[in-house]
Amino acid sequence: MHVADIFSSNPITFSFEFFPPKTEDAWEDLFRRIADFQSMKPAFVSVTYGAGGSTRERTHELVLRLKDECKLDTVPHLTCVGHTRAEVGGILERYAQAGVSNIMALRGDLPRPVAPASTTPPQPSADRSKDDFKYAIDLVKFIGEFNAEGRHSDPRGFGIGVAGFPEGHPETANCLKEMDFLKAKVEAGADYVCTQMFFDNRAFYDWRERCELAEIKVPLVAGIMPITTIAGMKRMAELSGGTVFPARLQRHIYRCQDDPEAVKRVGIHWATEQCRDLMDNGVKGIHFYTLNRSDSTIQIYKTLNL
Repeated sequence: MHVADIFSSNPITFSFEFFPPKTEDAWEDLFRRIADFQSMKPAFVSVTYGAGGSTRERTHELVLRLKDECKLDTVPHLTCVGHTRAEVGGILERYAQAGVSNIMALRGDLPRPVAPASTTPPQPSADRSKDDFKYAIDLVKFIGEFNAEGRHSDPRGFGIGVAGFPEGHPETANCLKEMDFLKAKVEAGADYVCTQMFFDNRAFYDWRERCELAEIKVPLVAGIMPITTIAGMKRMAELSGGTVFPARLQRHIYRCQDDPEAVKRVGIHWATEQCRDLMDNGVKGIHFYTLNRSDSTIQIYKTLNL
């Protein structure tokens, strides 16, 4: 189903993000959990795409299995890094032929080089001189061109999602320019915006108001990830530069840091209250970053009686 139809038929959308498993055991484990996710009747699910296209085939396989075997509206991520126009055109053609309705268009992470022993952690780097797409807007425009050629069974072509950053993009210090970039992506054809994870709803509300001032009128979906371990929290901080972990949240977590189950309860409670507040304040959608695990999301669903 095209995202325009999904948002028009749901006052609030609830959706999940998965990543392609690396091993056969992980594939089996994920699909054992899929029944749990299906029972929550998500409006759609998305599938990530590794840095530089490193999970291209596994992403494609997972997208089709979720769509065909599980009957879920599936939104594959597609990134710019390491791709030519011909490669991206081929990917879009495969998805169009398979009946996939929507694409999440992203700049994407840069591949990390392997660090020699006893050195500091490597910094992201990539030779992008041969890339045909530098930024997400270039990919949005290309998908729009594909749509205009009538190569999708839906006359509207692919629905297009893009990323938003309520607390700022780590590579864009100027917040006014960042909003200009987001508006340009929407004007180029994006149908909705899904945010990076955040833990302070005030940041989302302020960003939403700034989107309104910029006359960005597409649905804005809030990205939520429950903290379940301290190590996981630190990993989130590393991967999502710019995300703020409120002092009150950290205080609650570190107070029970010697009790892993208590840490998990704190993280799930915090995310649940975030969702409750977002729903009370008219959010258009909530997107759960699941890490392929269903238990935390199920607890939030049960508590909120979704």
